[in-house]
Amino acid sequence: MSFGLIAVFLGDALTSESDVTSNPESKQAENLLFERLPHEPESSEIIVLRSNRYTVDDPEFKAKAQSISERARETGVVADAKSFFASGDDSLVSQDRHATIVPIFLRTDEVAPLVDVIEKADGGGFDASITGSATSDADFEKLSEEDLQKGELLFGLPAALIILVLVFGAVVAGLIPVLLALLAIVVAVALTALVGQVFELSFFVVNMISGMGLALGIDYSLFILSRYREDRVQGREKLDAIAAAGATASRAVLFSGIAFVLAMIGMVLVPDTILRSLATGAILVGIVSVLAALTLLPAVLGLLGNRVNSLRIPIVGRSAESAGAEGRFWSAVVRRVMRRPVVSLVVAGGLLLALALPILSMNTGFAGISTLPDRFPSKQGFTVLSEEFPQAGTNPVEIVVDGDVESPAVQRGIERLQLGLAENPIFGPATVEPNEAGDLARITVPVTDSASPEAYDAVRFLRSEDIPAAFAGADARVLVTGESAENVDYFDLVGSWLPIVFVFVLGLSFILLTIAFRSVVVPALAIVLNLLSVGAAYGLLVLVFQKGVGNELFGFQQVDAIEAWVPLFLFSVLFGLSMDYQVFLLSRIRERFTATGDAVGAVAFGVGSTARIITGAALIIVAVFAGFAAGDLVMFQQMGFGVAIALLLDATIVRSVLVPAAMKLLGDWNWYFPSWLAWVPELQVEGQEPPPSSRLVTS
Repeated sequence: MSFGLIAVFLGDALTSESDVTSNPESKQAENLLFERLPHEPESSEIIVLRSNRYTVDDPEFKAKAQSISERARETGVVADAKSFFASGDDSLVSQDRHATIVPIFLRTDEVAPLVDVIEKADGGGFDASITGSATSDADFEKLSEEDLQKGELLFGLPAALIILVLVFGAVVAGLIPVLLALLAIVVAVALTALVGQVFELSFFVVNMISGMGLALGIDYSLFILSRYREDRVQGREKLDAIAAAGATASRAVLFSGIAFVLAMIGMVLVPDTILRSLATGAILVGIVSVLAALTLLPAVLGLLGNRVNSLRIPIVGRSAESAGAEGRFWSAVVRRVMRRPVVSLVVAGGLLLALALPILSMNTGFAGISTLPDRFPSKQGFTVLSEEFPQAGTNPVEIVVDGDVESPAVQRGIERLQLGLAENPIFGPATVEPNEAGDLARITVPVTDSASPEAYDAVRFLRSEDIPAAFAGADARVLVTGESAENVDYFDLVGSWLPIVFVFVLGLSFILLTIAFRSVVVPALAIVLNLLSVGAAYGLLVLVFQKGVGNELFGFQQVDAIEAWVPLFLFSVLFGLSMDYQVFLLSRIRERFTATGDAVGAVAFGVGSTARIITGAALIIVAVFAGFAAGDLVMFQQMGFGVAIALLLDATIVRSVLVPAAMKLLGDWNWYFPSWLAWVPELQVEGQEPPPSSRLVTS
């Protein structure tokens, strides 16, 4: 059924377009243009034709250009084209007259037939290329699919399976979480296809579902399966072990899933379709993963029994199965940390703070065409266009003047603004177009790379300096739109929502953990430690991608900025995933503390008994998101690296050093719960193992 829903509905549910659902300045300007200055659509693509042998004055050049135009029209996707040979417009010719551009007006976003025509026209003494919005969108979508196949299917999935087999020491036990994760991914994609019929979702949602599906589906199954095997080793009968895992690990998984969904809801709050799409995909696959772990997994364990340990790995299998409730290696690490808690806390905490320092120089932006690999048509066309026609582009800056454009004051303002624009080398020659009513004018200014930091700075300077100075004393409202302005508004939007999402997620997480563990200290500690790992991830992102420290070692691009949505995305995802580990760890500590009353001993037992599983789970997610980072799409490189490095730090330094050191120093204060909160219901996330009905171990 899921495959049927995907086949029928998924194609119509996804889009490469993005939109901000608030009303920033760029959108206000677009609305004014739509209402009062109806016009033909701007050209979305530009064909660049160059020859080192011929100039545009040679008949061979004219014949080649006309041949390309005719074949382009035959594709049926071209509505109109502007040619130097038809118009005589010298602005369409390069200075050395060895190149010309042909602006294209498309009927549809299906640009593949046109790209095919251009690629076939390349040769015979001519270099033909194409670039523009539709071409780059198609290339970004294709690269996204390639990265998904190469990273997740060829790298992330096999690596996750290898880690699971090593953790469990048996092939069958390692396969179960992977199969459940794949099932969760398929069901979540099917649900996404249905949700997409109500409102469009970004095509990036599929990448999100595959990555988070592998991460969450494997993690949740891993926690429950490990608890089941632990109880079986200790002598519980099959059904008793399943019931015990259901009463303990399954409750922790349910609570972890709730915490993850709440963290993702923080992204839904942001009025941006891409972030909401990513959050929707994560929420759907998170819910399906929890349901699969709580219902399907126990049924599978009931069918397999001891056969879950089939196909044991020599040496590793015996060690994994006989590890018992408390791993010797991790217990030794924890006890060493707890012998010197102050030193451990200062050194580990200081290291994470040092890694977070580069965040002070973080720049946010967007990956433009220039970050695409050279093999893509839009990148090739963009490179030639930038060299031959540095002031041409398909995404100009548009300045909308709302007022009496025929009045002397507004006319002087437009003239002063044109003079200022001419002095900025990033802009091409400006054109002014008033409407028939005389109450609105559009000033169009070409810019080559609308996604460059220089273009963003120019838009900000226009809004803050040039426009106020030019229109001082004029009765007019002047707004800036175009892709560069839209991106600037998006950066401001994300920056303003980031603290709101922080407060929302942190507040709900604190309340949830307080209810779960009946303590106000444990939630506060969890939040502080999670923020340390997130901060370290931010700092390393800046260090590697912006500063270029070690980027070549990982095969990453050095870029001017971190993707604007990545910090907010990383915070939500990392906080949700970290809470998985935190709940699983704290549930074991709380379970032991409730049974023994020994706060320090409970910490040592909890960390020691879960460290192997948590580290294995983190390594799986590191492998999955390293698959994203291994691709060529710079936004996925940043996302994958950020998640992978943060969870690696979280599962090692935070869980194995900072948590035991801090909880050792706090002692009984860990479980401080004010008496005035006694009315809060007690959920007992750690659960309570049911008494065994038999000590006989059967299959």
